[in-house]
Amino acid sequence: MSLDSQAAPPLKGRVFFDRRELARLMNLYGRMVALGEWRDYAMDGLADMAVFSVFRRASEAPLYRIEKRPALARRQGQWAVVNQAGHVLKRGHELEQVLKVLDRLRLKAVD
Repeated sequence: MSLDSQAAPPLKGRVFFDRRELARLMNLYGRMVALGEWRDYAMDGLADMAVFSVFRRASEAPLYRIEKRPALARRQGQWAVVNQAGHVLKRGHELEQVLKVLDRLRLKAVD
């Protein structure tokens, strides 16, 4: 029996990240922690979206939110990166493409 078949079923009516998506998000988080950019994270599975929030300090509002909204998958794309002010920095259909905006923002901060 594989590990996938032993995993607990997702909560009904909740959106969450699949294993591949979560691995990609945690890889990005680990890289940014190693660079000293991020210090904490939170994950939320809500009725209409899943949110991965990253923090510079745990006591602050999230620096960025990476949102997965399946209802938007056929329109503008289910993935979005939102900044602290609530502005959508990038939206799209593929997680990898959307996350590239965080690398560009980091490069601008270094210049």
